[in-house]
Amino acid sequence: QVQLVESGGGLVQPGGSLNLSCAASTNIFSFAAMGWYRLAPGKQRELVATITSGGRTNYADSVKGRFTISRDNAKSTVYLQMNSLKPEDTAVYYCKLTLSPLSYWGQGTQVTVSS
Repeated sequence: QVQLVESGGGLVQPGGSLNLSCAASTNIFSFAAMGWYRLAPGKQRELVATITSGGRTNYADSVKGRFTISRDNAKSTVYLQMNSLKPEDTAVYYCKLTLSPLSYWGQGTQVTVSS
């Protein structure tokens, strides 16, 4: 069973930055695609960013130019650097590991952007 543990969330003022981490307890990490998703109150869960095993990245239009996804295969960890945060970025952020046909989710970390 793969476990994913997110960390790095918190309360930040608009314009601030946070760096989320997601550590995976598996030796298949380097072969897996990783993604960050978020769920805001009253909204559907949405994709934020993904990164393939080869390092190719993809971003939601709403975060392009502000967020950066990266991975460290040696540490089995994926990161989400979030800059220029806005109140509308407030949500629970989840990481997802996909090695088709299997996928696993973390428990989520709260990000609140407020003055």
